[in-house]
Amino acid sequence: MNKHQKPFIEKVKIIQGNDYATIENTNDLTTVELKELVSYLDQTPPYHSLSNLKILVNQTFSREVDEYLEGNGYDLVDEFVTVHKKLEKSEIKHSFTLKNLHMISEKEFAHIWMHSMEGSLNAPSRLTMPEQMKSVAIELGDSYKDSCIAIYEGDQPIGVMIPHIEPGTVDEGRLFYFGLIPDERSKGKSKILHKLALSLLASVFHAKKYIGGTSKNNAPMIRTFLANGCEVKDVNRVFLKKSL
Repeated sequence: MNKHQKPFIEKVKIIQGNDYATIENTNDLTTVELKELVSYLDQTPPYHSLSNLKILVNQTFSREVDEYLEGNGYDLVDEFVTVHKKLEKSEIKHSFTLKNLHMISEKEFAHIWMHSMEGSLNAPSRLTMPEQMKSVAIELGDSYKDSCIAIYEGDQPIGVMIPHIEPGTVDEGRLFYFGLIPDERSKGKSKILHKLALSLLASVFHAKKYIGGTSKNNAPMIRTFLANGCEVKDVNRVFLKKSL
């Protein structure tokens, strides 16, 4: 990285997985810097082989930026709502059973996770389930087995949650994924399970704050965020690089 690239690279956050990268926090960039970032990604070989390269463009940017991205091979695929909340340790009474990868096989967890993504209101991922599992292991490191949690009601799996501390931070809690299988949605379970996930972030993972997000089209998840005391931080347009 040279001195001309460093200023705008240091202002954004790049979440890197096995076969994907997501560029966040573009709200601190100027329009010129965002265009420089796009050129940098185009000129940097490691980003050329990714199957999924996303840039989250903050809503404060004009449509001029959208046109520039589209002219450089990106598609507008979604609008993403980001929320945040300060966390405090608490105990949540519930009747669910939680099993991480020390308790169940990766094959069983992956099957439940895949089922939980069916019919999601979020934009679909380009990654296969094996790629998803590999990405979470690479991004979270050795602790991924603690974070990958399947949710059961009785003996029946109903969903997954993947709470973790964001790599590179000390106390920023996130959910790599949170979702219920189709038959378990719209039954009031999402709010209690999301609240439980926030409790785990604070009590088990020692997070002091939570950053979450979902598609602007996912009204049920947005209602869950708000019901659990999360506040909307910002809204970003999601651009996906074509034909990587």
